[in-house]
Amino acid sequence: MADRFRLTLAQLNPTVGAIAANAERAFEAWQQGREAGADFVALPEMFLTGYQTQDLVLKPAFVAEAMAAMETLAARTADGPALGIGGPFHDAGGHYNAWWVLKDGAVACRILKHDLPHDEVFDEYRLFDSGPVSGPYRIGPLRIGSPICEDAWHPEVAETLVETGAEILLVPNGSPYARAKQDVRMNVCVARVIETGLPLVYLNLVGGQDDQVFDGASFALNPHGELALQMPAFEESLVHLDFEAGAEGWRAVPGALVAQPDEWEQDYHAMVLATRDYLTKSGFGKVVLGLSGGIDSALVAAIAADAIGAGNVHCIMLPSRHTSQGSLDDAAELAHRLGARLDTVEIEGPRAATGAALAHMMAEGMPGIAAENIQSRLRGVLLMAVSNSTGEMLLTTGNKSEMAVGYCTIYGDMNGGYNPIKDLYKTRVFETCRWRNAHHRPWMLAPAGEIIPVAIIDKPPSAELRDNQTDQDSLPPYEILDAILERLVEGEQSVAEIVAAGFERATVKRVEHLLYISEWKRFQSAPGPKLTRRAFWLDRRYPIVNRWRDGT
Repeated sequence: MADRFRLTLAQLNPTVGAIAANAERAFEAWQQGREAGADFVALPEMFLTGYQTQDLVLKPAFVAEAMAAMETLAARTADGPALGIGGPFHDAGGHYNAWWVLKDGAVACRILKHDLPHDEVFDEYRLFDSGPVSGPYRIGPLRIGSPICEDAWHPEVAETLVETGAEILLVPNGSPYARAKQDVRMNVCVARVIETGLPLVYLNLVGGQDDQVFDGASFALNPHGELALQMPAFEESLVHLDFEAGAEGWRAVPGALVAQPDEWEQDYHAMVLATRDYLTKSGFGKVVLGLSGGIDSALVAAIAADAIGAGNVHCIMLPSRHTSQGSLDDAAELAHRLGARLDTVEIEGPRAATGAALAHMMAEGMPGIAAENIQSRLRGVLLMAVSNSTGEMLLTTGNKSEMAVGYCTIYGDMNGGYNPIKDLYKTRVFETCRWRNAHHRPWMLAPAGEIIPVAIIDKPPSAELRDNQTDQDSLPPYEILDAILERLVEGEQSVAEIVAAGFERATVKRVEHLLYISEWKRFQSAPGPKLTRRAFWLDRRYPIVNRWRDGT
């Protein structure tokens, strides 16, 4: 029996619906594996169609095209290693999330996903049927068991594979990023390795898809939880991993261990990659955004410049009589440091015209909140006009704290096609700006150094919709607000629990009220990358009309 086996792992970035393009990428990976003498080339879960497909996978014509593409790919890969690739499968028995093993010009077998996730971002119960636990398949000298993604989180699937003769576990995944998710995955896989005594390879997708971003970070473990391979996070990678047979069975030959970034870099890379992929996969090469001189729009401009290059970022300052000279100067300095285009469009003329148009209905003048929101909505109208005329996608710039309590204007500063910081609380916006100023990586396309002026980071946040306004006039200090929000949103804690943790009851109740009455705004908000375990809409889905309040 041969005592060595080469596995090529292709941690790649597919595009949902681009079946032919994804198949070509798979074929290119297979060619690289063949040139390297691989026995088996593996791609992640649902790679052929991209992931997540959501209800697209319920369309019969879509599934039929994907299955036909699999048969074509099998024929193209006859002369070389076997190929494992994820894609849908439908027959009289049901509709499945499958992992196809292509060998010798034909479909050798299909592994059907058994445990279907139905929490957080997943709703696979309504998309797929649960397949039986599939046994291992043979590739050359090796019997491989392949739990698909969620299957690896349940010990019974791995146990069945061991009992039916699997010698290694190869887990194809479409696991989206959330903060600290890598540690959770690693702990789950270490548990499977210890339980089964088998090596385990975890192969994950990479790339952005709508609100989700897949972070790759694939790895291999030997028995006893020893790390044998660690691939990069948020980047495409193709590696050849060798296995050797010995007295104790098959073991992975230790390979490269790529250092994993800390949580600040992971979040930032997630936002950059998600923004880049949302734009490029949607056919946009340029963006426009309103640059206020404040910290949120500054961070969004930096993310956009890192994602697609500063030359493709169009910043527009839209000052009113309430805009300070400091904000004008800060916005100009930021655009200069980034190397982005900056234009200025005054809104006092349109604001006066709006007031005049409504004067016959408002004899006593426009009330304060309406007058403030008119400014934001005029900016939204003007920015959308630029977007429509130039083909630049408008980015919106509201952070999670603002989105939580409705401190944002619907049809105004919420206008836009994508929001890179939608799942980032305000306190983390500050720290992320500091992190970016102190760090630069090869995947960042904007200049290195202090690109966000310290003046923007240090000044009190303000919407500048009236004179001498600060956010703290309307909201608790962000340190308190975010701490309460994290307990309400991420922790689902009761008011009593939050008060017991040391927060003033009146403040907690006020934040709770704002959170609930702002659901309608979030329902209409632009998509943005999930960073936390409780992103709005993806993970936390509340009714818009909701009269319940926590009385504890």
